[in-house]
Amino acid sequence: MPTLRKPQSPPSDAAVLAPHDEANRRQALIRVSARLFREKGFEATTVRDIAAAVGMRSGSPFYHFANKQEILKAVMEEGLRQGLERTVDALRAAPTPQARFRVLVRTHYGILHDEGSEFIAVLLYDWRSLPDDHKQDIIAVKDGYDRLWQDNLAELLSLGLIGANSGHDPHAARDAKITRLMIMGAINFTVTWYRQSHHGQGSMDLDALAERTVRFFMREG
Repeated sequence: MPTLRKPQSPPSDAAVLAPHDEANRRQALIRVSARLFREKGFEATTVRDIAAAVGMRSGSPFYHFANKQEILKAVMEEGLRQGLERTVDALRAAPTPQARFRVLVRTHYGILHDEGSEFIAVLLYDWRSLPDDHKQDIIAVKDGYDRLWQDNLAELLSLGLIGANSGHDPHAARDAKITRLMIMGAINFTVTWYRQSHHGQGSMDLDALAERTVRFFMREG
């Protein structure tokens, strides 16, 4: 009499993926999560929503991430990584402090508003949902990006090219950190009101918005 075998359960999504497929699937989860977090908010988005959007079973994201907070952290890390690489590449063609400031402003607007660029907006909106230990990891990554800005602003401040009152407030003329927080804060806030449009009276594309921002903050040398 033949030995009866216990029926095998079908392999999970993770079990049938080759290593490069697993990496691609993880990136797809991060990308889709960024979009859903931006559209619905972190709290309102479920792991089931994320899995369905990628075409996975509801529990499969847990092969790549321990919980939803880890997905949120990965979204923020991906945005910062992309932003840093994009900014470093763009700065290579900027020979002067003024040109570098223009590059920083325009690139940051693109990081916030270009199609598929939901990552940093999620960081701005859902920072409070990240556990404290994850926040420390994100801050460590973010410091590298902030340093690009702060070094440039310190140079502009030393040349008297940023801030209308730098001659009347010596401390302000040396405070690159506060200068960075003010300028980046103004740019980051556009995620709440700016909608890119190429039509209609008074509409601005990102190039025009970036140039207006530069003219507002930077003095002519």
